[in-house]
Amino acid sequence: MKKTDLIDVIKEKSGLSKKDAEKALNAALDAIVEAVAAGDKIQLTGFGTFEQRQRNARTGVDPRTGNSIEIPASKVPAFKAGKAFKDIVNK
Repeated sequence: MKKTDLIDVIKEKSGLSKKDAEKALNAALDAIVEAVAAGDKIQLTGFGTFEQRQRNARTGVDPRTGNSIEIPASKVPAFKAGKAFKDIVNK
């Protein structure tokens, strides 16, 4: 499913116009991205949790040359599905 498909589903389920459904989706996604980038945790009960995780520095291998390279520490976004979401997927 692409973003435009999701907008159409939101439009059908909510009764909003397509333009309003797109605005609502964009606003929700922007709020999630901004909060996670700021280090906040977003918990949507029954759906899941969005958070920022720290990835430690590590040594990797360049597949082209076989040489060892140092991969610096970084922050990455993460999502963990909630129990209700997992239960629906597993039915």
